[in-house]
Amino acid sequence: MNVVFDTNVLVAAFITRGTCSTVLEHCIRQHVLITSEFILNELRENLVLKFKCSTGEAEDVVHLLRSQMKVVKPVNLDKDVCRDPDDVAVLGTAVAGDAACIITGDKDLLVIERFRGTDIMSPSAFAEYEARQIE
Repeated sequence: MNVVFDTNVLVAAFITRGTCSTVLEHCIRQHVLITSEFILNELRENLVLKFKCSTGEAEDVVHLLRSQMKVVKPVNLDKDVCRDPDDVAVLGTAVAGDAACIITGDKDLLVIERFRGTDIMSPSAFAEYEARQIE
């Protein structure tokens, strides 16, 4: 299954040990992870500016993820497809990567629930979703 991780979940996976890191590690082993330069750049910026990681540390994280993920160019979408214009690129990444789901903690995306065949869910909802897909 193709899966997109939103930036906030990736940040949480690398900053703390918990649900986000567990789901990311599982998906790296079991699924195809889809990302874009937009998501990787946003991750790098957040790690450096908000979490005070060094540029080198942030680059190491991005390099690691790039080696485990398929990088796609987001499909251009109308800016009004969601409440937050920054989330348009995440939706476009999912469409371009034919993603089954987006894993996010972003309320602006979670409220959508499904976009062009891609389910949108929190990290804690993924295990149940995955089980339903396997059945």
